[in-house]
Amino acid sequence: MIYGGFEIKSFEAGKGQWHARILRADQRPVVIDGISFPMLEVGFAWSDRDAAIADAKTLIDQFQQRYGRSLLSEASA
Repeated sequence: MIYGGFEIKSFEAGKGQWHARILRADQRPVVIDGISFPMLEVGFAWSDRDAAIADAKTLIDQFQQRYGRSLLSEASA
């Protein structure tokens, strides 16, 4: 799923333990405070896929509020 310029990939790490990974949709690294990350993993285990995805969306929204569009544009510069 694509959300806010990011791809969210959900996966089950154990029975009923859903996680999400966040990557830029253009496959470039996410740059936060000058540090480059190829992907970010949401650190909670949720009981279902939808909860993991919702948490990832919340994290993306928080990134964009804190860092603005620079989260997407720094790595492309």
